[in-house]
Amino acid sequence: MTDGPWLVVGLGNPGDRYAGNRHNVGQMVLDELAVRARATFGGRVGSLGRRPQATAVEVRLGTGPGGVPGPRVLLAKPTTYMNESGGPVAGLARYLDVPPDRVVLVHDELDIPFADVRLKKGGGEGGHNGLRDTTKALGTKDYVRVRVGVGRPPGRMDPADFVLRDFSAAERKDLPWLVDRAADAVEAVVLEGLEAAQQRFHTKV
Repeated sequence: MTDGPWLVVGLGNPGDRYAGNRHNVGQMVLDELAVRARATFGGRVGSLGRRPQATAVEVRLGTGPGGVPGPRVLLAKPTTYMNESGGPVAGLARYLDVPPDRVVLVHDELDIPFADVRLKKGGGEGGHNGLRDTTKALGTKDYVRVRVGVGRPPGRMDPADFVLRDFSAAERKDLPWLVDRAADAVEAVVLEGLEAAQQRFHTKV
């Protein structure tokens, strides 16, 4: 799994107003991956000074056999709103010549209980506007998704309102664990492949 670069994208909305929202958990995971790699978002990445609307940093993700640095990965957080995520994702994929099966999107998932992480390639978007726009821009659904469970809204709350609210006080106690686990899942996809990662992260802990 070490040939060629990967593109890992954390979906969310830009700005401090949205930073703690459930919809931004994908970007929280990217921040954790950058911390692990001792990297900082925002600097230029090679010739990507004219890159699409995203803040990005190139890293070696994880550690391969014998302690060698892991694969080359561009971590990216779109600076567009969620429903316009596709342009930055597709633009970076084209620039880096990354095929869809090496594009990994990390995103919130209403249909998964809070604190669960699930992985898949392809399939539907489940009403997620960031995924829908990315599928349209890439021209395919066959990219990898790291789905971070945020659970269903209580009562009759509109799901759109629910994902644009911060995690509850009770959820925030477990949020660091969830972000850490999702970051582990991204590393597993890149280092071990999707199928092996699914076997690990689809098992109850």
